[in-house]
Amino acid sequence: MNEGSGIVSHYAMWHTEPGQFYGLRADMSIWASPNQGTSQESGASLQIYCQDGGNCNLIQVGFHISPSLYHNRDIRFFTYWTKDLKSKGCYNLQCPGFVPASRANLVPGQAMAPPSIYGEQDHYVRLSLNKDPNSGDWVVYRHDLQKPSFLGHFPNKLCPGTRRIQALTGFMNYLKNAHGPPMGSGHFPDYDDKRSAYFKHIQNYNPNGHSSDLLGIPMIKLVDRPDCYRANNLFLEYKNGYMFNYGGPSGCVG
Repeated sequence: MNEGSGIVSHYAMWHTEPGQFYGLRADMSIWASPNQGTSQESGASLQIYCQDGGNCNLIQVGFHISPSLYHNRDIRFFTYWTKDLKSKGCYNLQCPGFVPASRANLVPGQAMAPPSIYGEQDHYVRLSLNKDPNSGDWVVYRHDLQKPSFLGHFPNKLCPGTRRIQALTGFMNYLKNAHGPPMGSGHFPDYDDKRSAYFKHIQNYNPNGHSSDLLGIPMIKLVDRPDCYRANNLFLEYKNGYMFNYGGPSGCVG
């Protein structure tokens, strides 16, 4: 979501190689950032990069804190898409793109609560983004409720083609020559879910719309500024499935 040369973007992610992929599902821990600057954005998302000829389109869902977008520091559910990574993208319902479902439990831009409490309690949302085998659209569900809630869809034309990269990403954007905000809990990742942001129960979707563990799917770690933000190894945990932790403190420059 780098929207100009004056914006710096950093990532801590695990992603696939390009291939025939159909979507992701994961538990994403929710963390607040009460001291975040007006021009800063931080969050976490499920991302699908879609190769369309010479372009690479992007669709994604997750949560973020973006004072410049909402004029407060609430944690918000968001959607985002861009027709190629060089163009300015579109958040939520700012332009035609993501189509929210009627009676959805979460709508783009809606505040989410409660946040995790460092060292005491983690809170999460379980989201999925996958290609519907019938319509071909990319559907979004929330799964951490009594029953799954259909949140809406990205039309198939926003993510065409058959070669895609899937990513689970902690991210941030801030003004060049300024200091970056915290990522995740604001601490480098360890293996304590009450102190580190995480993606848990990571699953991959097949062409029939069914999800399963990442077993046998090669994944690549990408952390562009490990001096500022980090991700630990992707690992299989008995109760939490495939997962990893990520994050880092505020203060990153450049």
